[in-house]
Amino acid sequence: MKIVILDAKTLGNDLDLSSINDFGEVITYQTTLPSQTLQRVEDTDIIITNKVVISSDIMAKAKNLKLIVISATGMNNVDLEYAKASNIEVKNVAGYSTKSVVQHTFSLCFYLLEKLAYYDNVVKSGEWSQSKLFTDVSRPFGEIANMRWGIIGMGAIGQEVAKIASSFGAEVLYYSTSGANNQESYKRVELNELLLSCDIISIHSPLNSDTKYLLNKSNLSLLKDKAIILNLGRGGIINEEHLASELNKREIYAGLDVLEVEPIEEDNPLLEIKNLDRLIITPHIAWTSKDAREKLLDGVVNNIKEFV
Repeated sequence: MKIVILDAKTLGNDLDLSSINDFGEVITYQTTLPSQTLQRVEDTDIIITNKVVISSDIMAKAKNLKLIVISATGMNNVDLEYAKASNIEVKNVAGYSTKSVVQHTFSLCFYLLEKLAYYDNVVKSGEWSQSKLFTDVSRPFGEIANMRWGIIGMGAIGQEVAKIASSFGAEVLYYSTSGANNQESYKRVELNELLLSCDIISIHSPLNSDTKYLLNKSNLSLLKDKAIILNLGRGGIINEEHLASELNKREIYAGLDVLEVEPIEEDNPLLEIKNLDRLIITPHIAWTSKDAREKLLDGVVNNIKEFV
């Protein structure tokens, strides 16, 4: 069989992809533009893609196509209805990045909670040396043990975050974006109550019609002063223009690993906020620990093996 990997760069150059060679002739592209997709897949049997869109038009012209393996959990880059009707199997990889995303959630939290950007600069700028004091308590911070942690989206990742936040001593509340999740161990509340009462809020929900701009100017104003909001779900759940405005108005903090447009656009209002130490943005890396990417590759290989 002929196998085409369309965006191998998303898996990282540190992974050995040779195990895929066991299934046939493999052609690897580091990245693929929309204008290049059809030419690269029109005579292939198996497509491996992370974010490259495989539309019905492309599938209609790829006459040999039998299997699409998505090297991710989300499947919105493939026309699933057309694939099913055309007897093209589509497989994704679920659960590979849960631990990595949970870990990054707390990395962003601690960076903001303990004012690490400020304290790192105090040391490296020489200000601490000049103070002649053994410590610096100019930017006070609290303990998670005395806080409420709110979770938006109580799926597998949200549940793991809840366990760890609880182990730190936090009281955990959650809002179910689908209305389907009920976790008896934690208190379920409506969104406005969660925003009003929680000190730290982390988002772990998918982007859909229910969550598009779920947080916007009408409810971001409900956040407590000094609250921390973390988005590890999908860009577009928070209206970025409205968040930037709120960050400029008062002391709240935001940690974002996902944005509505990725990579970030040069005119994104979040790049223009006045107090940069109140915001940390990472380039969609929560899922990318090497351990997670190795699990992802194993899942891709297993999906091909099961199909064969």
